[in-house]
Amino acid sequence: MLVRDAMSTLVLTIGPAHTLRQAAQLMSARHVGAAVVLDRDTSGLGILTERDILRSIGSGQDPDVETAATHTTTDVVFAAPTWTLKEAAQAMTHGGFRHLIVLDDHGPVGVVSVRDILRCWTPAARRHPAELVG
Repeated sequence: MLVRDAMSTLVLTIGPAHTLRQAAQLMSARHVGAAVVLDRDTSGLGILTERDILRSIGSGQDPDVETAATHTTTDVVFAAPTWTLKEAAQAMTHGGFRHLIVLDDHGPVGVVSVRDILRCWTPAARRHPAELVG
């Protein structure tokens, strides 16, 4: 199975000036755990995750003052829609993250998460456990 088969095509895109509270509200409303941060001034893409927001609030920072720009991961590993789910899972494991922005030649087309991968693998595991070995 490929990343394009598992990814969410509902891509929440925010700007670097969004506050963490605004980002959290948008993420909550869309039921997603990450937002793509697009900086139109630099044409840069980054990712802001629920974990980034949690770390900020947990350290006592004000979510109404802190912006996405300050907490965005910009050193991002991107996935291609044609990657296998195993390749995506290996990239996540190696990098210690739970979301990958999926890019094609035109920009972000989706986000794939650990949950997306598990959702695809779990039904297969119930039917054919030997397929997951290897």
